[in-house]
Amino acid sequence: MPLIIILFLLLPYEILHSMDEYFLTLRNDKVNLRQGPSFDYPVKIFYKKKFLPVLIQDQSDNFRKVRDHENNSGWIHISQLSKKKAAITIDDDLVLFSSSTVYSNPIAILKKGRLVRINKCKDEWCKIYTGEFKGWLQKKSLWGLL
Repeated sequence: MPLIIILFLLLPYEILHSMDEYFLTLRNDKVNLRQGPSFDYPVKIFYKKKFLPVLIQDQSDNFRKVRDHENNSGWIHISQLSKKKAAITIDDDLVLFSSSTVYSNPIAILKKGRLVRINKCKDEWCKIYTGEFKGWLQKKSLWGLL
């Protein structure tokens, strides 16, 4: 047990920090999810949605191990990933509000699985846009944010 503690104390911060999970989005409309971290591995899934958020769980050279909102996991080349912020609605019939309170005017009702782009977030709310709608959603109803 003391040996494990000593090893963690000796690891540089960068190595420990690189193990943290974080979200990125897909850069293109067509992205391959592979079974392993190289172009030699077969494609498991073809993603066809730009800005779809994915959770980065590991890395190997220029590939990142990702998990999507449906728990599919695999490897994507870093050239296919972007830092743009987006999320997926995880609750059905979400009310999009004009400001960051449930007492503001409702703008639209969003269905579960809707891709939304994130403008900014504060506390428990995020300002989003999707299609022709702009407004505020509660963070707890979104997958793609930490």
